[in-house]
Amino acid sequence: MTKSPVAARASILILLAPLFLLASGCGRGGAAAEGNKGGEAAAGRSWNPGAVTEVSGVPAAQVRTAIQQRLGAARPQPINERQWRYAQRLYRRYGQGPLWLGEDGLIEARAAALLKAVVNAHQDALRLDAYPLNDLIRSLGAVKDAQRPTAQQLAEADVVLTAAYAALGEDLLTGQIDPRTISKTWFIDPQEESIDSALTRALREEPLDLSIARMRPQDEDYAALQREMERYRRLAVAGGWPKVPTGRDLKPGDRDSPARLEALRRRLMAEGLLADTARATGVYDARLAGAVAEYQARHSIEADSVLGAGTVASLNVPAANRLWQIAANLERFRWFPRNLGSRYILVNVPAFRLEAFEDGKKALEMKVIVGEEFEGRITPVFSDSMEYAVFRPYWMVTDDIAEKELLPKAAADPGYLEANNYELFEENGKTRVRQKPGPKNSLGLVKYMFPNDYNIYLHDTPQDELFKEDVRAFSHGCIRLERPEQLGAWVLGWPEERVRQAMQQEGADDRRVNLPRKVPVYIAYFTAYMRNGQVRFGNDLYKADDALIRAVARGAEPSADALRAAEQLRRFVAD
Repeated sequence: MTKSPVAARASILILLAPLFLLASGCGRGGAAAEGNKGGEAAAGRSWNPGAVTEVSGVPAAQVRTAIQQRLGAARPQPINERQWRYAQRLYRRYGQGPLWLGEDGLIEARAAALLKAVVNAHQDALRLDAYPLNDLIRSLGAVKDAQRPTAQQLAEADVVLTAAYAALGEDLLTGQIDPRTISKTWFIDPQEESIDSALTRALREEPLDLSIARMRPQDEDYAALQREMERYRRLAVAGGWPKVPTGRDLKPGDRDSPARLEALRRRLMAEGLLADTARATGVYDARLAGAVAEYQARHSIEADSVLGAGTVASLNVPAANRLWQIAANLERFRWFPRNLGSRYILVNVPAFRLEAFEDGKKALEMKVIVGEEFEGRITPVFSDSMEYAVFRPYWMVTDDIAEKELLPKAAADPGYLEANNYELFEENGKTRVRQKPGPKNSLGLVKYMFPNDYNIYLHDTPQDELFKEDVRAFSHGCIRLERPEQLGAWVLGWPEERVRQAMQQEGADDRRVNLPRKVPVYIAYFTAYMRNGQVRFGNDLYKADDALIRAVARGAEPSADALRAAEQLRRFVAD
């Protein structure tokens, strides 16, 4: 008989329970902490692959020969060719000898640290079935059960452990999915060139469990999203939350079915937005309306307290979908460079927000307007370095915008160009359109340039009223700033008043001012992110979540088979 979704998730929760225990139960004082000959620290201090002369009575030369033979055979499944090459290069860097074996056999503390990291990979929303779980069970079991393991058995266990280490390390460092296979607008490449050196360095650092942990993004928001993912996973496994029945729009004070409002109350409580346990009456009262407003703020909906159709539809998105969305954004974190610099700007498109950081602290933040959700107008994901500002700039209208938007308007109204401060000019023998500097200019009174292939930059805007909107996707791709003078003060090192004067100074048009030092700019696309200690769900403006969610779902909710295999590996750590 097929299990219901609730029953199936309940069985997965049972399988997950020992893995949660593994995450906390192998610390100080646990069996794994004691390890082989004094535990992780002792094993780490003595770890020297080149110094091993024999393993469990088998001459090291025989084990090395068996390892080379194994490395020349088929790779463990489901390890891919790239990860297999990382494993092979690790052996070359460490003298072709065993990496997980010592004189007495398996170096238990190091192996336990790796196995713990592998079976807990789902806490990073990494797919457990991407690692050679069954080969680990088989090869480690063979070594453990043999009275005197053979060189081939020892080599098999060592190589499979190294393959698992290389695969997990790569996934933590750059993600489990190639962003280029998922998104046509993501142009920040994972730092693949550093994987070999990172794997080599991490393998020799101690303690190994912390060394592996340092390969994941060391960002507070990443860790916070991990915690939120576990919370939503528990909600999903427990069956999610109640559906809110559709109905007419409700404003604070309106009356409606007590059953509908009770469902709303229980739905809000499930996500921690309402602590009051008193049952709902037939009135959409202040406590419900206030909780709905908070929900709206956290889910990028206009926070008007109105229980409208859009809010109800959002409330009825299953908990599993929110779990997958968080998992997708953990993967996006891993796609990002690890070192953004000591001073940088980050724009998160779905959050419509710019943040500037200095020495690890937020220096300023503001609302932004981003590209519309139409082909040719979206704001891509990329990074570059801001080099200069231009005060009172011309807007050099692109040929595409001129042909599709401005020239048809000018044909219909001969006075349109002059009325809107546009002029025609010759450039390289071609007639172009530009908008003259001044208050009517579409770029406002200043733009900040980080030259790039996408013709994207940050700029002022004369349409300040648009910042009152919650969903601010109105541009042709460039990013409009709520407070351009504040950003100018930060990047130029000027007082705000000096920036304001440069913006207002008539006659000083198209004036370029170089920054004292370049500032990295990162344009990001995170649809689940942290703000003020709370998880927020942004608008998936460009429908970039769907394909990524399909790819990460098995990491967010591991299969029962993968969890059973992980549970078997857990026993090697606990024994």
